[in-house]
Amino acid sequence: MGKKNKQKNKSGATEKPATNGKASVEDLEENFELEPEQTRADKRKKQKKRKNSEGESGPVAGAFVKRPKNSDEEENGDEEEENGHDGSDEQEEHPTIGAGDAYEVLLGSQEFESLKGKVSDNTLKAITEMGFTKMTEIQAKAIPPLLAGRDLIGSAKTGSGKTLAFLIPAVELIYKLQFKPRNGTGVIVISPTRELAMQIFGVLKELSAHHHYTYGLLMGGASRHTENEKLSKGLNIIVATPGRLLDHLKGTPNFLFKNLQCLIIDECDRILEIGFEEDMKQIISILPKKRQTMLFSATQTSRTEELGKLALKTEPIYVGVDDHKTEATVSGLEQGYIVCPSEKRLLVLFTFLKKNRKKKVMVFFSSCLSVKFHHELFNYIDLPVNSIHGKQKQAKRTSVFFQFCNAESGILLCTDVAARGLDIPAVDWIVQYDPPNDTKEYIHRVGRTARGDNLCGHALLLLRPEEVAFLKYLKQAKVPLNEFEFSWNKIADIQLQLETLLAKNYFLNQSGKLAFKSYVRAYEGHHMKDVFNVGNLDLLQVAKNFGFTQPPHVDFGKSYKIQNSDRRAGNRGLGHFKSLNKDKKGEMKFKHIKNRKELKKVDYK
Repeated sequence: MGKKNKQKNKSGATEKPATNGKASVEDLEENFELEPEQTRADKRKKQKKRKNSEGESGPVAGAFVKRPKNSDEEENGDEEEENGHDGSDEQEEHPTIGAGDAYEVLLGSQEFESLKGKVSDNTLKAITEMGFTKMTEIQAKAIPPLLAGRDLIGSAKTGSGKTLAFLIPAVELIYKLQFKPRNGTGVIVISPTRELAMQIFGVLKELSAHHHYTYGLLMGGASRHTENEKLSKGLNIIVATPGRLLDHLKGTPNFLFKNLQCLIIDECDRILEIGFEEDMKQIISILPKKRQTMLFSATQTSRTEELGKLALKTEPIYVGVDDHKTEATVSGLEQGYIVCPSEKRLLVLFTFLKKNRKKKVMVFFSSCLSVKFHHELFNYIDLPVNSIHGKQKQAKRTSVFFQFCNAESGILLCTDVAARGLDIPAVDWIVQYDPPNDTKEYIHRVGRTARGDNLCGHALLLLRPEEVAFLKYLKQAKVPLNEFEFSWNKIADIQLQLETLLAKNYFLNQSGKLAFKSYVRAYEGHHMKDVFNVGNLDLLQVAKNFGFTQPPHVDFGKSYKIQNSDRRAGNRGLGHFKSLNKDKKGEMKFKHIKNRKELKKVDYK
């Protein structure tokens, strides 16, 4: 399983000089391919070596992945490792580390070997087996004070190695206190999403390979009954999502958490953004007050500061990384944009993905239904893609996630459920097909590539002519973008075939309608309305993106008012299309539905 903290042992990677204006690069190496074959081959070798040094997080919620196991390891080792301890032992309280046990804080060396004597040999052995030798900046700054028992607020870019920065001190705390199942839970790690929780759990499992305590994963979508059984036996370290953790704190009688020694809140800003603020306040009020607390966040806002004041009972150490740097994204990431008319966007995306089928590509959409439609469409026209979004069942999301992580190439269509914190190895391209909600979301999306030290990646942002003002906000956020140039005559012109396909294929037609409506509604709800204003959309051209000659009806409710009724394409604005579609409401377009399975596919090659 890929990790957030992966880094290369060798330094001296060549950085590409920043350029201004348009970047032609031979029309993006034949219209999008930036790397020569030899460069890609060398990178693949590095990526294979990296993957071979990484373990997997084990089967979780239906996904099966690989990790070497000892012969005596239990079958359910993915969510609980007892390693010889009897979970039925009598529960008892446990002492805390005293001030005399505090470690000396050293910031001089960035080698993991410098922690010898301060970190157990079992942990150091696991770190070596995971392929790490040198600490990242956040790890070098955060681990020593955390080993000393200090509370800490950490702020660093995505992909900087925060996971190991908090897991190593947490593992050492449980090891030094010799926690056993009967002592209950000593460390709780809270993560905003299920995928990130699974990833943290995978890293914890590898880090704990030579230790003898229990640990488990609590998250929505998993069996609550199974989690109850594991909690009753005693889990020393827990990785959890906020909602499921609060459920167990309130409703699981055998959940022993009064001996809690450490609370870790990862991606704190994201937890608040997705609506868990009240859950977090309740969780903090229920948990013991005498504990060490670690709070990690990519950005520091007034809301994260407020939660920090609530969670942190002592004066914390603040550790910031890259605060002095001039760019908000990593140096190995080559970022660019293209200005594309509404009616050409799907054609550009199709051409790009066709030319990059042998690479590892993630494409971001604004809605689950849009992901679903494009997944069905591309696979139907023989462009293999996979997808992950919030409306999928957890087992499916988990399976697709690990499948893409372990693949050397492939295309993943996704919503922002995959944009935060997840470490997917060796992603070549991040394509933002639909615009992000703000600059922070842009940064989190592109953070899925060029992760760790000395790694590189590419990011492409598609903008309509009326959306170019977004570049001003990206510049203010210290995000460097160049304009990519390419020849429009190289774009695959399949518009007529797409319209014919959707007119004949009932299922794609219905899926396309739902996707169009969800896209327009998502655009209407955009945070940056001065740039992404639904009133500026020419819906006739947007409809062509989805294979329609006329836009499907979109109902925003009685409260919605159109601010600008004049439109391009003959003043055909949103109100016009709503009336047009209402007039056709009763028209039967698919008289021969029973024969739809016999429709022949159009050749799009």
